[in-house]
Amino acid sequence: MLSIALSELIQIFRNRLVLVTSFIMPVAVCAVFIRQHEVFAAVGSLGYIAAVVVFTVGAFGLYTTTVTTLASRRQNLFLKRLRSTAASDTGILSGLLLPVTVISLVQVAVILAVLGTVTGEPASIVLLAAAVLSTVIMMLGLGLATAGLTNSPEHAQVTTLPVSIGTIAVASWVGISGTEELTLLKRLLPGGSATELVVNAWNGGVAVTDSLMLLAPTLSWVVVAVALASRLFRWEPRR
Repeated sequence: MLSIALSELIQIFRNRLVLVTSFIMPVAVCAVFIRQHEVFAAVGSLGYIAAVVVFTVGAFGLYTTTVTTLASRRQNLFLKRLRSTAASDTGILSGLLLPVTVISLVQVAVILAVLGTVTGEPASIVLLAAAVLSTVIMMLGLGLATAGLTNSPEHAQVTTLPVSIGTIAVASWVGISGTEELTLLKRLLPGGSATELVVNAWNGGVAVTDSLMLLAPTLSWVVVAVALASRLFRWEPRR
């Protein structure tokens, strides 16, 4: 797995398009929110800004790169060749996705640390870490499921749009309007409960036990995504 991960990391840094679209652009967007934090905090809250950071990196960095990577490796038959080695299917996928996952986690950690330095520390770092990790796992699961419907890296530009835009839209909706109204709907949408958890973790004022319950809908989406991935994912190009 580690050898696969190292090889994939080298490929990421060699691909300028992936670096710009998946890593540099999300950071640039987050920088705008931090620079104008007073404006966006007035619209929502500091927790809302933190949620936007998590989902911008998660959607355009982790999720999109996951789908593009798997589609590309399938198209050039790299996945098929890897399956002829001693590596297990889980080891292959873990190796391919480990670099982008670590990079995304580092991005989120650094950007949130900068936000905390500029605006003040979050109320609960433990809750914030739980929210980030659950979101990352959810986006990875959705990426695996979407990769099953994606024929090529070019096709990924289309297939990733609904989830990428949808999760960020949900994060903005929940982050700005809260969950006092349409509570169940907002929490059941992908990213809704995770956004509420990030907001609670940053702003405080909510009991830890109540906030931890918000992990359930996010982890449920992980189960759904993995179930879809197990049915849809293909190791060889579609004919």
